[in-house]
Amino acid sequence: MVGRKKEIKELNRLYEGGRAELIAIHGRRRVGKTYLVDETFAGHFTFRHAGLSPDAGESKGLLKEQLEHFYHSLELFGMEKTQKPASWMEAFFLLEKFLQEKDSGERQVVFLDELPWMDTPKSGFMRAFEGFWNNWGCHRKNLMVIVCGSANSWILNKLINSHGGLYNRVTCEIQLSPFSLSECEEFFESRNIALSKYDIAQSYMIFGGIPYYLGYFDGELSFAQNVDRLIFSRNARLKEEYNKLFGSLFTNPHSVKQLVEFLYSRRYGYTRREITEHLKISDNGRLSNDLNALIASGFAVKYIPFGKNKRSIYYKLTDPFCLFWLQFVKNGSGKDEKFWQHNLNAQQIVVWRGLAYETVCFNHINQIKKALGIAGVSTDSSAWPDTDNTEKTQIDLLLSRSDNVINMCEIKYYSDNFTVDKDYYRHLLHRQQLLAQKVSPKISVRGTLITTFGLSKNEYSGIFTNVITLEDLFS
Repeated sequence: MVGRKKEIKELNRLYEGGRAELIAIHGRRRVGKTYLVDETFAGHFTFRHAGLSPDAGESKGLLKEQLEHFYHSLELFGMEKTQKPASWMEAFFLLEKFLQEKDSGERQVVFLDELPWMDTPKSGFMRAFEGFWNNWGCHRKNLMVIVCGSANSWILNKLINSHGGLYNRVTCEIQLSPFSLSECEEFFESRNIALSKYDIAQSYMIFGGIPYYLGYFDGELSFAQNVDRLIFSRNARLKEEYNKLFGSLFTNPHSVKQLVEFLYSRRYGYTRREITEHLKISDNGRLSNDLNALIASGFAVKYIPFGKNKRSIYYKLTDPFCLFWLQFVKNGSGKDEKFWQHNLNAQQIVVWRGLAYETVCFNHINQIKKALGIAGVSTDSSAWPDTDNTEKTQIDLLLSRSDNVINMCEIKYYSDNFTVDKDYYRHLLHRQQLLAQKVSPKISVRGTLITTFGLSKNEYSGIFTNVITLEDLFS
């Protein structure tokens, strides 16, 4: 399996433990949650079941279909035929009996995939699941129950942050993240797909390191051809993916989609107050749930811009796939089936690469710190957005370090070495001076360039103390 070393190690540690475990795995759609569990415990499942998608049938009768599907899964794993359950209470009672009959004293692994889908309206699912775990499962020292789902708001509210019967019952939470750049490279190599680091970085800018998307790449096609084939062609594999994301992930898909598209409209994001005023919605628990679900799913981040107080929290859209879709597909570029091949050097693509590379860097802070030799130094990362529209204070990335240093990072995605000219030198010098005025005199400000291939040496290149390249981000 590519990547996931930390998660596999943790799951194996829990498997070898001697207590009951209730493990909740969540993450963005297509990130590989099911694959992780299936590969880690292949051949070790005592019982495995996946809920039916709500789209599989009308809401009327869906509870009956879910229960029948659960019953058939029990049969497949060896349960003798019996009366089909008429409620989730009966279904989990059948599961308890089945596990008792199968109990040889060895570890029992139960995997309930897409758990949120089983919780249909007025089904009584949560009460039954609480009863299963609280009254029976948590007392079985050899039982390991793994629950999984893409609907992060459900996983968070009903399980991890539950204030009801499952309060503090989850023994381990695993939030599965997309692949890093190095894991993307490893993935492509495992599929015998030859791509340069430059193109792998672009694949990350579009597909965000999501294994499912990368799995559709055709090694006989160029990177640009693959982009057109997956997104812009008439029968593109990912043609409906953007719309499907919200229905499968969130309890309130329409409101979350509206929120995502609003956050997209400004690169550094919005405050909560700005969100409520522009969208004309109430500042209530529902908004909190939507924002928290977006953050937990990796679609957005919340941060405090440099120079702002703790009450000035901004919410920023960071999911590469959504950003790309809203930039190039939703607004009509998708009409050209070879859009990417036809526009490789177009100005809109060049500008997009520069902005998208910033997201790549924010998702690889640990690699940047390692390249700077400060992996063990406590560091806060933020940006200094141009909230006044003066373009004087816009700084892509600031690393505020506990060793009294701030790395003022400029992020440049170029197809060659980056060159500092006189005007840009003066511009950077002015920014450094503005930043120095905002911090304590004991703080040292160091100009840092994060680029693709390197920095051309000239009389102005000394403005940068450190230079970080794609090679560093792939480390």
